[in-house]
Amino acid sequence: MQKTSVRLLKLLSLLQARRDWPGALLADRLDVSPRTVRRDVDRLRGLGYPVAAVKGPDGGYRLDAGAELPPLLFDDGQAVALAVALRLAAAEGSGVAEDAVRALLTVRQLMPARLRRRIDTLEVATARPPGSRPDPPVDTGVLAALGSAVHAREVLRFDYASPGGAAGDGGPLGPPPRRAEPHRLVARAGRWYLFAWDLDRDAWRTFRVDRLTPRPPAGPRFTPREIPGGDAGAFVAARFQGADGPGGPPCRGEVVLDLPAAAAAPFVREGTVEELGPRRCRLVLDSWSWTGMAADIARFDAGIEVVGPDGLRDAVARLAERFAAAVGRPGAGSP
Repeated sequence: MQKTSVRLLKLLSLLQARRDWPGALLADRLDVSPRTVRRDVDRLRGLGYPVAAVKGPDGGYRLDAGAELPPLLFDDGQAVALAVALRLAAAEGSGVAEDAVRALLTVRQLMPARLRRRIDTLEVATARPPGSRPDPPVDTGVLAALGSAVHAREVLRFDYASPGGAAGDGGPLGPPPRRAEPHRLVARAGRWYLFAWDLDRDAWRTFRVDRLTPRPPAGPRFTPREIPGGDAGAFVAARFQGADGPGGPPCRGEVVLDLPAAAAAPFVREGTVEELGPRRCRLVLDSWSWTGMAADIARFDAGIEVVGPDGLRDAVARLAERFAAAVGRPGAGSP
């Protein structure tokens, strides 16, 4: 029979792996009697683990959430994955970097030497645009409050600061608090956003969490709305790319370039290249705007034939006029 301490660790690992465990199945997994399982469960309870008895024909046990956080048990893979996640959170500056660093130090101290060596050799770096400033920190208490409002489906009242400004306090000289139905918290590019239905503007909105100050108490409960496209993260990402909702780029155009396909392909981001001959290729592009597509096409130092549609033709003509005016030459005019 296994030693009691080893058996307790194995029992704890099993209880963490699934919600409900029939007592007979636990006894079989541990190769002990149901009576020994009951004694081991009592030992875990004495150590602070809230193991609840599950009623039913077979009886069983469940590891519930308690008032305090007892020691946790991770296998090697889980421990390394947790350390990697904490390193990423610290490196990306997602507003919880300081807490992530402290949590990583705590986890590392509890790891055996073989796992410490694995995570100590892992270096994580994130790329930022040149000249960009670090993101402002996010109060973890605010994140917790927003998460609770999302989970409870309660209308949120909050002050929202304008870029570079301070949030209103709702007083006589300040704007009234905003009201929204919070649906999701979304992390993107190191920042946290609240995806919510704005009750004052009757539309979906994204709010930067570092500019948001909740105003208790929470409002009434609400019935969740259908998220456009079913994916709040995709909706938020599309907004930053210039779209009005989720989905792919709304503009698709076609041109023929006087370039070999192999020469054009490395510079095509959202699109496809098809060879038409030794020095000609067809380029089909996707973009969030016709003007943006026209600018992308202008990067190629080659002759261009616009196949269509009219939105792309008009954008190319406008861009040609602007470039001609910039150098003091007559405009090309619209086709």
